[in-house]
Amino acid sequence: MATLSELMRRKTRPELISAAPEETVLQATQRMNEYGIGCLLVLDNSGMVGIFTERDVLRRVVAEELKPSDVLVRDVMTTKVACCSPDLPVEDARLIMKAHRVRHLPIVNHEGHVLGLISIGDLNAHDANNREVEIHYLQEYLHGRV
Repeated sequence: MATLSELMRRKTRPELISAAPEETVLQATQRMNEYGIGCLLVLDNSGMVGIFTERDVLRRVVAEELKPSDVLVRDVMTTKVACCSPDLPVEDARLIMKAHRVRHLPIVNHEGHVLGLISIGDLNAHDANNREVEIHYLQEYLHGRV
């Protein structure tokens, strides 16, 4: 059974893209667009203080008709963040995402330091890859090549 640690090692973009609490929403969303990602972990000197997602932008900036260049990330970020340990099985991470209705999970060690971030897309890619391998072996079996 694969763990989140294994999944993080196989990511195509392993670097962690983050925002500072004092950045503007405009700066943060421009970074999200630049990297083609749906969220940024919000980090300060003490570690992770929140997560800034597309949903935060829609609900707390756009819907409130606020100007992104005038709003700070710390004022609209999500502060209650569901997190996981790196040894958590992938299937359990999916259950946590479903239970909390989130698409991103920060991976933290036992000391609370952020190690990475897993998205629902990462989990779906992992599942698709596993299914492709399984289909290949089943085809080989059916054709008597194993």
